[in-house]
Amino acid sequence: MSDKKYNVAVLGATGVVGKELFNVLEERHFPIESLLPLASSRTAGSEVVFKGKPLKVELAGKDSFKGVDIALFSAGASISKEFAPYAVKAGAVVIDNTSHFRMDPEVPLVVPEVNAHAIKRHKGIIANPNCSTAQMVVALKPIHDAYRIKRIVVSTYQAVSGWGKEAVDELEQQVKAWVSGKPIETKILPKQIAFNAVPQIDSFVESGYTKEELKMINETKKIMEDESIAVTATTVRVPVFIGHSEAVNLELEKPCSAKEVRSLLSKAPGVKVMDDPENKVYPTVLDCVGIDDTLVGRIRKDPSVESGLDLWIVSDNLRKGAATNAVQIAEELIKQGLL
Repeated sequence: MSDKKYNVAVLGATGVVGKELFNVLEERHFPIESLLPLASSRTAGSEVVFKGKPLKVELAGKDSFKGVDIALFSAGASISKEFAPYAVKAGAVVIDNTSHFRMDPEVPLVVPEVNAHAIKRHKGIIANPNCSTAQMVVALKPIHDAYRIKRIVVSTYQAVSGWGKEAVDELEQQVKAWVSGKPIETKILPKQIAFNAVPQIDSFVESGYTKEELKMINETKKIMEDESIAVTATTVRVPVFIGHSEAVNLELEKPCSAKEVRSLLSKAPGVKVMDDPENKVYPTVLDCVGIDDTLVGRIRKDPSVESGLDLWIVSDNLRKGAATNAVQIAEELIKQGLL
């Protein structure tokens, strides 16, 4: 990376992902000349902290991106739809963490460990995938390259922070109400989340799938650059603040042993293998919080299908699932000389 520094804007600066973006930018020593926090009128005027110093959050507008090199968006799909064209017109490269541009054929959908080469096709906007998709493909890409994945069956156990700050607050309030014997109120999530598992993330479509499940199906194929992979998903919200867990079942074209896959993944970028179940070594969400690696364990052959494999995949959804992946994309832009 060169010594050049860049003007960076963060739209959605006061949300859970926006705040994590500031942490990741600082931790990874991203070469910043200036940093501009932007938000809606609801939180504009408040402050965020970067490198121990408070920064005033400015109101996002169509003229906010003059002189900005990189704009990190995490404020919702409708906001990205409205403001991304202004940022691109001003000369910024937009790295968008919302769903709006992900399946646009003109927009690269990128997880750097998997398809960093796709970045060079950008026309001003690069999409960050769904958090549950990002962690899964990091672990599956090395397996696909070595053994070819025919089919993926994934069941997720997703933290409330994937919905946003309001869902985090709702879980906390529900737990407090339960402990104190007060009535539990549900306003944000579709059902009570405290002490529950809710098999609905986003809204349902006519097929019976949720939009979250379809995101995993469609985004996986786009990122892996292989439409032949059959994918099905069931996504579940669980009473966890941070960290998504996934039970993944694979059907492969070539046979492999669990030992071979452990060895393969232990060398894979962005992956940490934790797989010694006899000694209670396997990843949980408490292991992943605050780190960037995708954790993989419970690696075992599935005897019910020829060349079958099971894995347990855990990751911090605010980091690799969002903020870290976005900053990694920005780093790749610099590395590839695309800014």
